[in-house]
Amino acid sequence: MTKIAFMFPGRGSYEAGMGREIAEAGPEAMAVYDRGAAAAGLDLKELCFHGPVENLLDTEIQQPALVATSLAINEAIRARGIAPDYVVGHSVGEFAALGAAEVLTAETAIGLVRERGSAMAEAARQSPGSMAAILVLADEVVESICKKIHNVWPANYNCPGQLVVSGADEAVDECCSEAEREGARRAIKLRVSGAFHSPLVERAADHLRPALERVHFGDPRAAFMSTVSAKVEDAQRIRGLLIEQLTGPVRFTQAARELIDKGVTVFVEVGPGNVLSGLLKRIDRNVRTVSVSDLKGLAELEEAVG
Repeated sequence: MTKIAFMFPGRGSYEAGMGREIAEAGPEAMAVYDRGAAAAGLDLKELCFHGPVENLLDTEIQQPALVATSLAINEAIRARGIAPDYVVGHSVGEFAALGAAEVLTAETAIGLVRERGSAMAEAARQSPGSMAAILVLADEVVESICKKIHNVWPANYNCPGQLVVSGADEAVDECCSEAEREGARRAIKLRVSGAFHSPLVERAADHLRPALERVHFGDPRAAFMSTVSAKVEDAQRIRGLLIEQLTGPVRFTQAARELIDKGVTVFVEVGPGNVLSGLLKRIDRNVRTVSVSDLKGLAELEEAVG
C-alpha cells in the first residue's frame, strides 16, 4: 500500500498569483482565503492573486499568505479524495501541516502565523542578524565551525550538502569564510531580514507563546512529523514545539529520512514552488515527488496515486 506524505513549504516559497487558478476552480479552496482573510486582517486574495510579488516580501505578510495558499491547495486535493498518511512542514509550513492534519482550523493557523510573522519581524529589528547557506560541506563540519564561533548556529538542515546557518552578521560572515576554507563549494548569504531559527530571535518566541497558549490543539487526523524533533508528535507536544521552532533548527533532512524509514514513497509538495521536492530528491532519489501549486499539479497527483 502506498504511503503518502504531504509536505508544506516555508518562507521564500512564494510567487505572484499563487493559488489563484486552484481557488477559482473550486469553492472549497476559495473559502480558505475568505476565512483566512478575516483571521489575519489581510486581503489575502488581493495579495496572492493580483498583487505584485513585492507585496509579499515582508515576513508578516508573506507567512499568512503562504499558509493560506498551502491550505487552500490542501482542500482542493482533499476534494479529490486524496488524503495523506503523514504531514510535515518546513518552518512556517508546520502551521499549514497542522491545519491539513486538522490539529488547527485553517483560520486559526493563518491567524497564528500573522502573529508569528509580526513577532519575528520585531525580534529581527531588535536583534539584527543574517543567514547563509553552506553548500557541499558535511553537516558535521558546519556544526563544528559553528561551535567555534560565537553567535552563529545551524538553522536549516535542508538536505545533504545544504545547511543554513544563522546568527549575528559578523559571526555569519566568519562562518562563511571558515566553511570555504574547509572545502565548501559556496557560502551564500540569504536575502532575509533577521537571524531566524537562532537564539537571537528569542523575543519572537516570548511574543508568540501567549497566542499559542490560547489555542486548542486537536488530535492529528494524519500523523504529524515535526521538523523540530524529527519525530511523529501528538497534540500534547505541539504547542511547545512551535515555540521551540522559532529559535531552534529546522531538521527537514532528518524528518524526511524518518518518513522514508516509515515507508513513505510519495511526497506531495502542497503550495507554491517546488523547493521541498528538490530537497527530497537530494535526500533520496528513489522516492516520488509531486508538486501541487496549480491544476496541472493536481492532475499529476491524481495520476500518481490513482
